[in-house]
Amino acid sequence: MYALLHPDIKVVGIVSSYGNMSKKDATKNIAYLLHLAGKADIPLIGGATRPFSGQIPKYYPEIHGEKGLGPITPPDYIKGELLNFSQIFDIIEKHPDLTIVDVGRSTSLATAIVLSSEQIGKIKQFHIMGGAFLTPGNVTEYAEANFYGDPIAVNLFLENYKNITIVPLNATNKGIITKEIAQYIVQNANNQLVSILQPIIDYYIDAYKKLVPGIQGAPLHDVVTLFLLINPGMGSSISRDVNVELDEKSRGQSIADFRPKSQPSKNNINIYMDLNYSKFVEDFIQVMIGRNIEKA
Repeated sequence: MYALLHPDIKVVGIVSSYGNMSKKDATKNIAYLLHLAGKADIPLIGGATRPFSGQIPKYYPEIHGEKGLGPITPPDYIKGELLNFSQIFDIIEKHPDLTIVDVGRSTSLATAIVLSSEQIGKIKQFHIMGGAFLTPGNVTEYAEANFYGDPIAVNLFLENYKNITIVPLNATNKGIITKEIAQYIVQNANNQLVSILQPIIDYYIDAYKKLVPGIQGAPLHDVVTLFLLINPGMGSSISRDVNVELDEKSRGQSIADFRPKSQPSKNNINIYMDLNYSKFVEDFIQVMIGRNIEKA
């Protein structure tokens, strides 16, 4: 929703994949949101259905609902399997100044690398939501869900490409939105897309309150990633090379050297460790309502 409504973000394609739900349900959700936003012309591309390990993915319906939109079951704007993955490379050719934002499992991105590393090498920059550095994970005591979901894919990507920004739980956990903020947005916005926000947010917050006793809302991890793409000065980051653990006991754990004399990343990998929360909330409300945004 945030990306589709932001005046400074031009969405030129969306890849659906497995994650908190199946690829099939994710595809239906994206098609539904594009319909509500009046942007059904944006290409919707079918991505991965399971990680590189071949394991059957674990879904998390307790967090985002059985279908991924809280209590909402979207109509079938997409029927059948999307088999158009190669369209990614057409989009890259048409947009030489492209940024890839990956807010899910990295399997689809790594698949594109396997198919054509040369094409992916043309990408200007990458913004990746994932990881947890020197802080607890959210699916295990060590690991964040995206890096845990396919650590093989994450490492393949991190070891072979440059100009990567990682937005981990260190920053995204701070992007908390309350039910009251969502209610204010719905009451003041005037578009179909935002009209479904309240039940989605309410479901998500209720789920988070079971996970984190005393929390007043829920963090919008994906939105924080996009916010820092457009507002890079609204958080603090550090340059370090990153590796993700593959061993089953520590699977998905994010590893980087944070010692005082450690060297910056050779591949220009930057990790966001903090977030300007007040600016994030202000920006989120303005974008979702549709007001003009004053640059910080």
